[in-house]
Amino acid sequence: MSNWNLLFAMMLVFIGQLLVFLQINGQFLWKWVEKNPLLMSVSLGAPIAYLFILSQQHFYKYFEGQLWPSRFIGFSIGILVFSLCAYFLKGEGMNAKTLVCISLSAVIIGIQILWK
Repeated sequence: MSNWNLLFAMMLVFIGQLLVFLQINGQFLWKWVEKNPLLMSVSLGAPIAYLFILSQQHFYKYFEGQLWPSRFIGFSIGILVFSLCAYFLKGEGMNAKTLVCISLSAVIIGIQILWK
């Protein structure tokens, strides 16, 4: 149970979620992506899957064989990444409801890591 496993897994999920955002929502940001959805699917699909597989291995080691913590952390990191990308890349504002959901995601991550 090394902290390195946890940090590395979280970094991999962050990068994977960032790529997922670009793959799925890039069509609303850039014309090239809108015109080439198949190329985006084929070129990013395997690398994204590989990042998530590697992250799962490190979460599994850190949480001593438990699967649930990685699911909750991955979901929550996805919410945080989506929020940041929607704000910075698309210019979508954040209202109170969105900020509460983002806060809950941070709480979920904290619970999974700190509650033993």
